[in-house]
Amino acid sequence: MVNSNEIPKVEQPIYDKIGEYREQLTALKMDHSKFMKSTDIVPIYRKMIATINELKVIRRQEKADLHLEHLDLPNKVDLLIDETFQVVSLCLMTVGLTRTAPATYVSLSTVQRLLEHIGESEIYTHLDLVPIEKRLKEIEDIISQDEADQSLADREDEHELLKFKLKQCKNEYNSLLKVLEKVPKSLEPILNSLISIRRALMSILAHTKVIQSDDELHVIQKELNEIKTQNIDKEGNFLDPETKEVVVESQGLLKGLYYDCMVLVKDILFNDDKVDPALKEIFNTLLEIKSNLEGLLITSRWTLRKTDLFQYQKQLDAIDNARQNGYFVAPDGSTPKKGQIILLYLLRRSYATIYKLLESSEPVSEALQPLHNQLTTVRRCLIDLKTMGGISSLRELYPYQLKLASLDNLRVDGKFMVDGEIPEGQGTLNALLSECFDITHELTIEMYERNENSDDQDAPVEGLVIGTKGNGENREQNYDYEDPNAQGHENEDDEEDEEDDEDSEELPSYAPTPNESDADST
Repeated sequence: MVNSNEIPKVEQPIYDKIGEYREQLTALKMDHSKFMKSTDIVPIYRKMIATINELKVIRRQEKADLHLEHLDLPNKVDLLIDETFQVVSLCLMTVGLTRTAPATYVSLSTVQRLLEHIGESEIYTHLDLVPIEKRLKEIEDIISQDEADQSLADREDEHELLKFKLKQCKNEYNSLLKVLEKVPKSLEPILNSLISIRRALMSILAHTKVIQSDDELHVIQKELNEIKTQNIDKEGNFLDPETKEVVVESQGLLKGLYYDCMVLVKDILFNDDKVDPALKEIFNTLLEIKSNLEGLLITSRWTLRKTDLFQYQKQLDAIDNARQNGYFVAPDGSTPKKGQIILLYLLRRSYATIYKLLESSEPVSEALQPLHNQLTTVRRCLIDLKTMGGISSLRELYPYQLKLASLDNLRVDGKFMVDGEIPEGQGTLNALLSECFDITHELTIEMYERNENSDDQDAPVEGLVIGTKGNGENREQNYDYEDPNAQGHENEDDEEDEEDDEDSEELPSYAPTPNESDADST
């Protein structure tokens, strides 16, 4: 982005005001001793919108006074506004206002960077653009809903700002889509294979450890040889897989991709150093950022405050903006060629990880995040329990029922309260709690149904039941089903057995013998 580092004198007061707002927001996001509240963020945001409106009036007047069609924009004031809007957006996400229009600004900024890098690399597929298209549609719907809300009619200025940012992203997206539309359908499988191979090679190159086995590289080399044998003629042109004729369209793209892959293979095989020593500092910084962000993908639900992402985004923006003609610049001002592609890969991967972290955000305030995590964990355990066949005893549900009951008891009039306030995310938590109760109920019903079916299958056929399990008139005769004709003999045997039992019955050690009882009576 080309910009001016100058601050016009007439815009200096605006710059100072925006700087104050940013300091206030920074103080709030750095204070981890208490939860961030929407009542702390929204007033600052309102003041910022009012200040931006003042800037519009000043610039309009400046253009009229100087008789200029365009001003030298963006300048440092615009850059500061952009950064401050990103902080505001992250703060709103932190307090659970994820589905509001202002909270989408940081997502739009990240998407815009991603699209710029994708366009610069010229290496992408439809699959890379699908999630971005979906996200842009979601943001457009959120802004449209805000515009349709009559209670938000006074926010036209912020909607204009967001729609302008959205329009920039959509224009970038459409230009990338047009390039893909030029690729013939018959060559798309080859293009996708080459892109997958290149990404795999970049992943190997960006790895900090020495590869212990060359199996992975051998597989990649085999794939490249297959592409060369089956789809490339003697002149190096790519052929249609079906007709085996040269396809004029997209030859440059495919040849460039194939050449890049071959060069990367050679770099891995013969070069020990991945980047030029002059670019080592940038490499280490990007590698550290990428590793930290990938770690947050695993622990974000427990450790991440959305505002913490701003520091990573700011570092990446500084490195990205310092490039000259697309090349990373060494501290001595040179632009070594070796390692440029790896640095660009690390930069792009870091932006993509930030995008994933932003999109995984739930509309729940950080004050309710611990409860949300607990409910999510209980829900996952219950779903796993159901998937594995359910329960065999109600005791298996006791831990989950106790936990759900304890969380349910935290509600006051159906709301989860924190320090006497009602944080954002009530609907999400109540829905999770209800779903968990429903799953426990379903598990209980399924257990009873299985037991009933088991009893029905184990029930003996009438006439073959031993003992009192027979019913009706046949109950007595079924008792001795083995030999009905010998019933009289059975009764005689029973009487003899009873007599033997009476004679052989032993008295407890503390009971007196018959002789002792007679002696006592005398």
